[in-house]
Amino acid sequence: MKQLLAYLKNYKKECVFAPLFKMLEAIFELLVPLVMAAVIDKGIANHDIPYIVKMCLVMVFLGIIGLISSVTAQYFAAKAATGFGTGVRHALFSHIQRLSFTNLDKAGTATLITRMTSDVNQAQNGVNMVLRLFLRSPFIVFGAMIMAFTIDVRSAMVFVITIPLLSIVVFGVMYVSIPLYKKVQNRLDSVTLSTRENLTGVRVIRAFHLEEEEKEKYQEKNQELTKMQMFVGKISGLMNPVTYVIINGATAYLIYVGALQVDTGVITQGEVVALVNYMSQILVELIKLANLIVTVTKAIACCNRIESILEIPEGERELKREVREELPQEADEMVVFSHVGLTYENAGAESLTDITFSAKKGETIGIIGGTGSGKTSLVHLIPGFYPHTAGSIRIDGKQIESYSSEELRDMVGIVMQKAVLFAGSIRKNLCWGKTDATEEELTEALRIAQAYEVVEKKEGKLEAEVAQGGKNFSGGQKQRLTIARALVKKPKILILDDSASALDYATDAALRRAIAGMKEQPTVFIVSQRASSIQYADKILVLDDGELAGIGTHKELLQTCGVYQEIYYSQFPEKKQKGAE
Repeated sequence: MKQLLAYLKNYKKECVFAPLFKMLEAIFELLVPLVMAAVIDKGIANHDIPYIVKMCLVMVFLGIIGLISSVTAQYFAAKAATGFGTGVRHALFSHIQRLSFTNLDKAGTATLITRMTSDVNQAQNGVNMVLRLFLRSPFIVFGAMIMAFTIDVRSAMVFVITIPLLSIVVFGVMYVSIPLYKKVQNRLDSVTLSTRENLTGVRVIRAFHLEEEEKEKYQEKNQELTKMQMFVGKISGLMNPVTYVIINGATAYLIYVGALQVDTGVITQGEVVALVNYMSQILVELIKLANLIVTVTKAIACCNRIESILEIPEGERELKREVREELPQEADEMVVFSHVGLTYENAGAESLTDITFSAKKGETIGIIGGTGSGKTSLVHLIPGFYPHTAGSIRIDGKQIESYSSEELRDMVGIVMQKAVLFAGSIRKNLCWGKTDATEEELTEALRIAQAYEVVEKKEGKLEAEVAQGGKNFSGGQKQRLTIARALVKKPKILILDDSASALDYATDAALRRAIAGMKEQPTVFIVSQRASSIQYADKILVLDDGELAGIGTHKELLQTCGVYQEIYYSQFPEKKQKGAE
């Protein structure tokens, strides 16, 4: 919670003026019962109409001043709260953008979405309510008690007993409900995850006709959330009836004591009315305070959840391990893996074991293997998405630990397995690779990626709109555009992680020829399930269960690597028959 309060430092003035004007409003509110008592005891008792009118005008004046103070306080509180929410959202979003793949995997997308939306909104509401009521409500409660003592000490003793009882109820409910609200937010994470999966995978669900099963799963998770919310709500709901019972009992006793005091001439009828009004003010303020406690309880739970994300170490720090002693290497080597291993966090075994190879500048490296063999894990080590846990990696003559994340990402252009386009224009998507790319650079990248015709056929060409997630493009078109996006930055290392799976063989071949003919001659890593996509590579890495099963050219591997033979001949059975003949 303390960490997030830093986002209020730019709103110090608002944080002072909001409760200040609320206190001013409270002072005017506390004066009203005294004016009413004067009206009854002097004006009505003496049939003094001018006095009654004068005092009524005083009450109207107090009401207007109080209203102005209240509106001013609301303005400052809202300004501080929205500014706080904006600052937290920006900080949270920026922090998430810098998290490593390991920490993103650990946190989970659904949890991060809930933190960015629901939790920040709850925290913002908490700040707003605190600035408006945190000082006002206690001030009126204790102010009303003090004012009661100025009227009659014996009657005021009712306040002394009532207020501690109410405090026990309010803070007792708060003590019980804070941990439960944390559980409610965790249940909300689960519902958000289910919602996200169903919305993104709605076509798959319909294809398998599993709508009813998914509805049942969602309803089950939603029911768990509902039950938890109802349980917490019942506990919080006890606050209002209990406070009403205590206040109404205290009011009844106050009227009884006041009547006795009036009979003995100690106090007047107007003063009894004033005491009852003060008790009513306490009732109203304690109900507000009860609601404030509920809101603040939720806000504290949400702030703690937000802080738990902000406390996750950023990804760049993972690469800043101790730099090992530089080993000699050839001048033209771009990427060198030396006995590299990778174990994902909390994983039981290594995902990559003893990977050793080198890739020279301008070479094309093919990577092939069965599903789950570690192909993507291997290429994700090059831009530092995950820190390797054994061996050493050198990029362009330097150990990978000596690079910052920004330096690595500038050198590497990567196209992920899943083609992702963002809402906007085609130009904006391509300029992710290079923000100041010229028309010629964009056109060149599109031609190499075999996406030029796709753009030319669109109305508006480069300015054509891209729907959310690129839904107005086919799978092959999205892949070609994402490849073009990576090519725009003209990287030294280009990684195509199974990014041509939706392309036909002719387009795939044309793409590889165009990349090989690039004047920048990047070192290219092609991850593919197709043997045809990598058979002309300068070097092919064959992975099997996280280990290198073979390394060499297509011809060499056909003679020496059983895993490669199995993959190749399963895709080209006629070659096996021809070889047997």
